[in-house]
Order: sequence, then C-alpha cells, then structure tokens
Amino acid sequence: MEKRFMSTLNFNNPLADRMRPDNLDDFLGQEEIIGEKKLLREAINNDSIPSMIFWGPPGTGKTTLALIIAKKTKSNFLRISAVSSGLKDLRILIEDAKKSKNRTVLFIDEIHRWNKTQQDALLQHVENGLITLIGATTENPSFEIRGALLSRSRVFIFKELNKESLSLIIKRALNDKKKGLGELKIKMDKKTIDFLCSISNGDARVSLNILEYASSVSKNMTIELIKEAAQKTSIIYDKDGEEHYNIISALHKSMRGSEANASLYWLSRLIEGGEDPLFIARRLVRFASEDIGLANSRALEQAVSTYSACHFIGYPECNVILAQAVTYMAKCKKSNELYVAYEKAADDVKKTGNLPVPLHLRNVTSKLMKEIGYGKGYKYSPDHEYKEKQDYFPEKLKNRKYLKD
Repeated sequence: MEKRFMSTLNFNNPLADRMRPDNLDDFLGQEEIIGEKKLLREAINNDSIPSMIFWGPPGTGKTTLALIIAKKTKSNFLRISAVSSGLKDLRILIEDAKKSKNRTVLFIDEIHRWNKTQQDALLQHVENGLITLIGATTENPSFEIRGALLSRSRVFIFKELNKESLSLIIKRALNDKKKGLGELKIKMDKKTIDFLCSISNGDARVSLNILEYASSVSKNMTIELIKEAAQKTSIIYDKDGEEHYNIISALHKSMRGSEANASLYWLSRLIEGGEDPLFIARRLVRFASEDIGLANSRALEQAVSTYSACHFIGYPECNVILAQAVTYMAKCKKSNELYVAYEKAADDVKKTGNLPVPLHLRNVTSKLMKEIGYGKGYKYSPDHEYKEKQDYFPEKLKNRKYLKD
C-alpha cells in the first residue's frame, strides 16, 4: 500500500519501471482513449476524472497512466494491489480519505483479484463520492467486477501496443542516458528492433525486460541474442508475420484431415508462442460449421462452449480446454455441404441482385398491402402438416437447389 506516487529513480529497479513516462505527452499507445482532444485526456488535464476501469493485456500502459494521473491530480492519491491487500487495508484507506480535505483517488491494481465481499465494501464509498476509483485489470470486467461497481465506472479498453509504439519505447530506452541504457551505447539495427517488437505480443514490459537482459550480456544486439534473452528460441512466434498464418493453416488442415495428433502439435505451437486463446477459439467456431457442419451439429456447441470457457479463465488454464476442442473437431465426421451450399447461394445473390420477394411471402402490415396482394395465397405450413407445396424462391431462381436432398 502506498500513497501519492513519487518519482525517485533507482537503477536497481527494472528498466521497464525506470522508463515509465511522467506525462501524457510521452505516453505511447492507446490513442483511441488518450489521444489529443479525447475525453479522458481532457478529464485528466482538468483534474476531473470519473471512476474508471482500465481493462487490457499486460504491458499496455494501465498502471503507467494511473501514475501519470497521480502526478497531475490535486487529489489525495492512494495506490494498492488487490493481490496483496484486502478489507483491512481498504478500511485504513477509507479512514485516510475521510480525513483528507481533498477528494481521494484510489488506484487498485489487478482489481479482479478482489472477491465479492471486498468489492461490495468499496462500492458504498464510490457511490457516495468519497472515493474516485481507478481499477486496472487484465480480465473481462463484465465477469470479474461486480455489476453495481461497474455501472458506476467508465470502462476504458487498452489494446496491445503496435510495432510503432513498441519501437519508439525501445529506442527511448536505448538513447536515454538518465533512466535508460544510453550510457552503454548499445548498437541495435531496425531489423533487430522490429524482431523484438514482433515477439513481445504488444507488451512494452516484455520488450524492455528482454532488452535489459540482453544488454547485460552484449552491447551489440542481434536477433539471435534477442531470441536467447527471450528464452523462447524454439518457439518464436510472430503474430503479425507469415508464420502466424502458416501455423493457423496447419492447424485447420490437420483438423480437416482428421489428424488429431498433428492438430494438438500445431495448437501447442500457437499456445506456447503466446497466441490469444480467443483467436484460436474463434477459428474453431468457424471450423465447426465450415468443415463439420451437418455431419455433427454438436460440434458448433462444443466450439462456442470452448470460446466461452477461454473467455472466463484465460491462460494457462484454458490450454487443456482448447486441446479438448481441437481433438474433438479432428475426430468428428466431416461435411462441407453447408459451406458449399452457402457459397452457391451467395453467388446467385451477386449475379441476380435484389430480386423481388414473391407477393405471397411478403409481410402484411396494412390494408393497402393486403389490397395489392401482399400475403395472398400463402399457405401456413402447420395447417398443411408441413406438406404444402408453394414457391419460396423469386421467380427467376425457381426450384434452385443448393443442398443435397
């Protein structure tokens, strides 16, 4: 538990900690929420922030932005971690807030770690305005944060940092002589910087940790050295590069070929390389209809359940869930009839355009529509025991067949 953040440079601190920006102008990434003239930026500059939840992957700037707010606000700024703090610590902070002449801004890192009782204890003080909350979480707030607390907070979604932002962060660390590695005069070309960005999964902390470790070994940064420092030499996986698509393709084709063992191998390449589990799960949902379809309608249920489970618990626990789904898909009987049928229907739409809906199929919502024939002659299927004969296609496509009988 700590009070207002103080910027005291300590070279025993990790490089990632030392290189945190001190102001909004130096903050990189998250332009959608903190860029020029954005509401959050204006609120910070005006010292009028609402209660907020910062949600996003690690290393994307959630804590850094909270500490920038700490420097700018005239409020009583308090900071705790939900991992190591509980109700006793919260009560102490509340008493501190009651004694303060200024409003209190409370930053709770990893707020999703607090249980229902702890969150409820905080809620009343957010409701009555004693506390302005800033909560940081890597988990979906809809599942991990109490609805009442969430409804009183603005949720800001932090995205993985792009290569441009990561590259600038790395270059700052290389050139900064006061807080970074500038005095070491490290050599690092653009290709090596790009490679470091590509294996960092949008996480600035990962980039700087790898760079710091590598710089303790050599002043000449190479791709091989970065690989070794990352301790992932055998499983380097560039999520934006060709290998990303190659491995996804290999997984899809292995499942399509009913080769469960190969499917598990390619899945593990994705997981161990740091691929987003929800990306993998989305591919399984598509596969369930594209490659299995009518051969086993339960496959789609399995895939959707897998996505939901991965959404709930994330890594590392969801790896076995993905493995179960991939194995199930690989072993299922396959049919691409739906995929082919839809493509045929879509092709007809592109070729024939907006063909008119037959009058007997049109919706009747007014007397005029009825008078001009809307709905006339329509046979209500239940009245005919679902054996009625009537046309359902536009005249130009009459008796068209997309599916096998």
